[in-house]
Amino acid sequence: MRQPIVRFVWLGRVPYAQLLALQERWLRLLQAEPNTEAQTKTEAGALLLCEPAGPVYTAGLRGGLTPKEVAQLRALGAEVHTTGRGGLATFHGPGQLLCHPILDLRRLGLRLRTHVAALEACAVRLCELQGLLGAGARPPPYTGVWLGERKICAIGVRCGRHITSHGQALNCSTDLSWFEHIVPCGLVGTGVTSLSKELQRHVTVDEVIPHFLEAFKETYKCTLISEDSSN
Repeated sequence: MRQPIVRFVWLGRVPYAQLLALQERWLRLLQAEPNTEAQTKTEAGALLLCEPAGPVYTAGLRGGLTPKEVAQLRALGAEVHTTGRGGLATFHGPGQLLCHPILDLRRLGLRLRTHVAALEACAVRLCELQGLLGAGARPPPYTGVWLGERKICAIGVRCGRHITSHGQALNCSTDLSWFEHIVPCGLVGTGVTSLSKELQRHVTVDEVIPHFLEAFKETYKCTLISEDSSN
């Protein structure tokens, strides 16, 4: 049986708003009527990857930031966005791999819960391929991938009409001090970490991308085809 095709787009280091704009374009393609040229072209969907160009805080459907906190974060020089994903507040910035799979779950034989579990499995596998053992998922409300009480990968998704958006953020060489200004994902008493911190060497986003793509193909049992970011 032929594997479903997912087109991956590497944007490089770009403003967060550029990732959101491309996400909306792919959502419109997948939400088009079945059997249209757009639907045929996208197959199972797209995997959008980037490294944020600057510091960004995002709040999910459950909020997580008061107006006062938003003003304080912007005073630090960060952007603040309200998004449609699940979860509360988190941070995105340079040194972080952002992954937004825009997928029709029906074409992959997945449900929303198994999609979230697959994202967690991708991050765990990537850590293993980087030589970092011991990373794992935890029961709700601790969505994401952890090493003990330290989160290395945050996950927050949205799903409508079986089509997903948003996804995961993996800390490679992220400046973790930005997380000190919020309660990440609303989980009091937990910390954050990165591949660089755990492996005690500088790990770039560019370094981990091949391992991430390998993990994604293994987990989602799909074929990845590179797509020009300008399309």
